[in-house]
Amino acid sequence: MSVDKNEVLKQFIATRNYTEKIVEPLAVGGFESQPVEWVSPPKWHLGHTTWFFEQFLLAESISDYKWFDDDFAFLFNSYYNTIGKRVLRTDRGNLTRPIIEEVFTYRKEITLRMTNWMSDNELSDQQLKLIELGINHEQQHQELLITDIKYILGHNPLFPVYDGIAKVEIENVNSQEWISLKEGIYSIGNEGEKFCYDNELSKHQVFLHEFEISNRLVSNGDFIEFIEAGGYTNFDYWLDEGWAWVKEKKVNSPKYWFQENGDWFHYTLAGYKKVQPNDVLCHVSYYEAVAYAEWKGMRLPTEFEWEAASDKLDWGSRWEWCASSYMPYPGFDKPEGAVGEYNGKFMVNQMVLRGSSAATAPNHSRKTYRNFFHPHFQWQFSGIRLAKKQKI
Repeated sequence: MSVDKNEVLKQFIATRNYTEKIVEPLAVGGFESQPVEWVSPPKWHLGHTTWFFEQFLLAESISDYKWFDDDFAFLFNSYYNTIGKRVLRTDRGNLTRPIIEEVFTYRKEITLRMTNWMSDNELSDQQLKLIELGINHEQQHQELLITDIKYILGHNPLFPVYDGIAKVEIENVNSQEWISLKEGIYSIGNEGEKFCYDNELSKHQVFLHEFEISNRLVSNGDFIEFIEAGGYTNFDYWLDEGWAWVKEKKVNSPKYWFQENGDWFHYTLAGYKKVQPNDVLCHVSYYEAVAYAEWKGMRLPTEFEWEAASDKLDWGSRWEWCASSYMPYPGFDKPEGAVGEYNGKFMVNQMVLRGSSAATAPNHSRKTYRNFFHPHFQWQFSGIRLAKKQKI
């Protein structure tokens, strides 16, 4: 597969600009906040996505390359052990230096260097594909920026309004129907003719029993019924780890939900709002998704069932939890070097989510995309699609 340099350059510039559009409404103090370990400060995201291009492309391709700042590889490396030492994830909120203005200067300079280098040189397919990876890497962080900013502001007692980058309230207009797929052999995975991550490879055949999957996602109103029926107080609906999580963390609702005088409210990027029953449910963990499905006498689809049915589904408003562990496909082989650390080493103790969400970057979704998170996380834009239990 050959890659068009002009198209890649266009995508690169658009991606860099969109990242900065996301953070435009953020007040100065919000760039450094890290309320919990798994939420990174927006300033760190801005630096990290810039470091990726400097580390893996400019420094590797330009002889006698002069680094923008010798400390930035240490500050903005995430988990690449191949590259060397790095600031621990828990300490990213301690980076009061460099100040945010310096980070924006860093972004501007590396964007300029990349643009000039790409424009002035003949690039190999390998270099162009690595730039594509960097673009898609930054697009992933664009969604993380939105989810992390929401977490930061959602734990501010004032519940401040943020500019509407992501339309998180999406009306669930579909009436309930069930989509049936016949028993048979289905092709799963990406052929790799266009960009995809290595965890989507290789395309392979999977046998599926006949199954029925919902045409719509679970709504807020649906989930309120679960809450009012004692869903969070009945261990019988929960996986053992999920029940322990509920008891330890005192979970009684989706993330950002609050009950006042019998009514449910939630924090959104548009501020503190009353929960609308017809909107699509958001910010639930895998544990909650499984418990809700069990309460309904149903189940979650596997990621293979989801992909097989995807052309018949209306997807893209929420990441959808699947009853599939994040594991390698047949034929998966991670690349050598630092790039090989991108996906493969995380294939343990995580669950797959399929689709995309209202916060996903433009042009960053496809039916073979495999997102993955630990089962207790609620802070992503995650929802629930049901499948009927099978009788084999």
